[in-house]
Amino acid sequence: MITQKLIAIQSKLKAPKNQRNNFGKYNYRSCEDILEAVKPHLVAEDVSIMVTDTIKEVAGIPYVEARAVFFDGEGKIEVTAQAGIDPNRKGMDIAQSFGSSSSYARKYALNGLLLIDDTKDADATNTHGKDKKWLNVNTPEFNKAKDFIKGGGSVEQIEAKYKLAKETKELLIK
Repeated sequence: MITQKLIAIQSKLKAPKNQRNNFGKYNYRSCEDILEAVKPHLVAEDVSIMVTDTIKEVAGIPYVEARAVFFDGEGKIEVTAQAGIDPNRKGMDIAQSFGSSSSYARKYALNGLLLIDDTKDADATNTHGKDKKWLNVNTPEFNKAKDFIKGGGSVEQIEAKYKLAKETKELLIK
C-alpha cells in the first residue's frame, strides 16, 4: 500500500542541514539535500518522487507552485507549495529570481510530503526584532551587509538580523 511505503520513508529519512548561511549564521537544507537523502529510501521501497513547477499569478504577482508527487506505479500522493517571484529582485537576473523561488517552493513541497520539520530554521527562531541591533553606516557590519547584497543577498535577509533605519536601507541598496 502506498501510504505504508510513504510512512516507512518518513520515519527513516534523515535530511541533514548541509548548507550554511554565513551572514545569518545558521545551517539549512536545500531541495537538493532532501532529494539526495531520500534516494536510497526510494530504491528500498520501490517508489518514485517527481517534482514539477507551474508558474501562476494572483493579483499581478507571479509565483511558483511546486508539486511533489510520490508514486509506486499503482497510486500517488501529491503535495504542493508556493513561493512568490520578485522579477526585480536586487542582485538577480530574471532567471535567478525564478530559480530561487522554484527551489524554495520545491523544498517546502518535499518538506510537507516527507514530514521534514524545519522548526529550528531561522524563520522559526526569528524574535521579530526584539533582540536585534541597529545596523549603522560605516561599520564593518554595514560593509559586510553591502557586500552580501552585491553578491545576490536581499535586504530582507539583513533585516532578519538587524534593525535598519530608512537612510541605512537606502544606502545598502545603492
